[in-house]
Amino acid sequence: QVQLVESGGGLVQAGGSLRLSCAASGRTFSSIAKGWFRQAPGKEREFVAAINWTGGRTDYADSVKGRFTISRDNAKNTVYLQMNSLKPEDTAVYYCAAKRSVGLTTTAGTYDYWGQGTQVTVSS
Repeated sequence: QVQLVESGGGLVQAGGSLRLSCAASGRTFSSIAKGWFRQAPGKEREFVAAINWTGGRTDYADSVKGRFTISRDNAKNTVYLQMNSLKPEDTAVYYCAAKRSVGLTTTAGTYDYWGQGTQVTVSS
């Protein structure tokens, strides 16, 4: 099993920045690619960003490209999501996810482990 714990969420004004962290524990060697998803009230969970084991490959949703950056520090078993130029429409609960299989995917159903989520609220 892999346990994921997100942190770094909060309230920020539009145009501001936040950095989310996702610390993994347990059988971390079994999780390879990691991703961030978000879910706004009344909406389905949507893909935000993903990163492979080495950090050499990343993928982003079109809505966050150029504003968000995903990175990882495998020595710390931690994945980060740097969010800049935040907009009110970025308001959501952000979830960290990990998958055992190789390859980046944008589909929530392909991820095996999930964190509890951290709230990000962007005020206008």
